[in-house]
Amino acid sequence: MAHLGKTRNRRNFLKASASTAAAAVALPTIIPSSAIGRDGATPPSERIVVGGIGIGNRGTYDLGCFLEQSDVQFAAVCDIKEQRRLAVKKIVDDKQGNQNCAMIRDFRELLDRSDIDAVLIATGPNWHCTMAVAAAHAGKDMYCEKPCTKNIIQSLALADTMRRTARIFQAGTQRRNLPHFAFACYLARTGKLGKLKKVYAHPAGMQAVTSGWLPAEPAPDPEVIDWDTYLGPAAWRPFNPQLLNGFHFEKGGGLVGGGVLEWGSHCVDLCQWAMGDCPPPIQYNAKKDDELVSTYANGTELIFREKGWIPLGSCPVRFEGETGWVEAGDSGKMVLSSPELLAGRTVEEVDGYPATFHVRDFLDCVKTRSQPKGNPEAAARAHIACHAANVALFLDRQVNLDTDKMEFIDDVEANRLRSEALREPYRI
Repeated sequence: MAHLGKTRNRRNFLKASASTAAAAVALPTIIPSSAIGRDGATPPSERIVVGGIGIGNRGTYDLGCFLEQSDVQFAAVCDIKEQRRLAVKKIVDDKQGNQNCAMIRDFRELLDRSDIDAVLIATGPNWHCTMAVAAAHAGKDMYCEKPCTKNIIQSLALADTMRRTARIFQAGTQRRNLPHFAFACYLARTGKLGKLKKVYAHPAGMQAVTSGWLPAEPAPDPEVIDWDTYLGPAAWRPFNPQLLNGFHFEKGGGLVGGGVLEWGSHCVDLCQWAMGDCPPPIQYNAKKDDELVSTYANGTELIFREKGWIPLGSCPVRFEGETGWVEAGDSGKMVLSSPELLAGRTVEEVDGYPATFHVRDFLDCVKTRSQPKGNPEAAARAHIACHAANVALFLDRQVNLDTDKMEFIDDVEANRLRSEALREPYRI
C-alpha cells in the first residue's frame, strides 16, 4: 500500500473524509435492544455495577440475591482463595451469559476500579469494618454482612466514616425487610403495645472467650490461598487450614463473642428497631439463669434469653408493653396478645430469612441516595449493645455504659475491651 502522502493531497483527503462521514450518517445505526431497555432489559445507564469481596458460603447466597436483580451487573470477584474465585466466576458468567467477571486476589485492586459502583462484603467478620471503611474511601457503596464490627470503637468509626463520605451502607440484617418482623417492630415502636417494658433477643449461645492459635502447617502459595491477607487486621499467627472456615479471630476487644455478636446481633438489631433505633442500653448485668438483662435509659429492659420461646423458628424476638405483646421468628409467623393488634391487616408470612428484599432495598437506595433499613447508624447502635453485653459476659459482672461518650463509666478494665490493636497496614 502506497504511503498516504504520496497518493493524496490534503484537499483530496478532506473530500474523501467528508464523503465517508456523509455515508455514515445516511446508513442506519443498529443499537441492541438491551442498550435502550427493550424486551425487559435494564439499560446500562440504570445498571449498578457490583463487585464481590470474600464470597464464601454466605457470600454465595448473597451473590445469588444480587444476580436475581435485573439492574445488577456483577463485574468482579475478589477472594483470597483461588478455588473460590474460579467458582464464583463460573456462577456469574453462567448467569450473565458472558465471560466478563474478573477474578482479583487483592481487594485494593477491586476498589481501584472506577467502573464498580458498589461492593458486596462477605468476608469473615474480622475484615468487615476495615473493608467497609476502605470501600467508603474508594467511593463505593456497600452491602456488608454482619457482624459488621469487632468492637465498640469500630462501630463508632463505621458510622462516622459513612456519614463523612456519604456512602450508602446496608448491614446484612435482612430481617428488617421481612414483613412480619417489620410489623412486630412497628407495633412496639408506635405504642400499639403500650409503654414498652421488655424486649427480648435470642443470642443462640452466650459465651465470650479469647481466640487462640493452632499448630503451624506449611502455608500454601499466595495465589492459591493468600494467608497474610486472610489474617488482615488480626494478630499474625501461623497458617493452619482449620482456621480458614468460620474462624473469626478477635472480635470485641479480643473476644470471640459467641452467639451474642454472631447470630444474636440479628435479634438485638430488631429489638433496637422496636425501641426506635435509640442509643443502646446503659447497664449490662452478668449472665444469670441463661439470661443477661440490660436496661435502657428509659427503664425498658433488653433481655438476652436462651430459653422460654414460643416455637416460631430461629432468631425469635419478643416485645412486651403495658397493654400487649408480640413474638415473632423465622417461620414467618407472629403470635399476638390480641388479634385486635392486627387492626384488620394481613401480614405476609415469609418463611426463613431471605435476603432478596434487603438487597433490593440497598439497590434502590444506591439509586435514590436515601438511607436503607440497615443503615450505618442503626447498625452501629445495635452492635454496640452486643459488644457491651459481651464485655459483661467476659468480665462476669455488671458494666455501665455512658451512651453519649460510648465509654464504660469508671471502669478501666471494661474500657480496655472497647477496642483492640490492628495489624499494620490494616488500620482504620
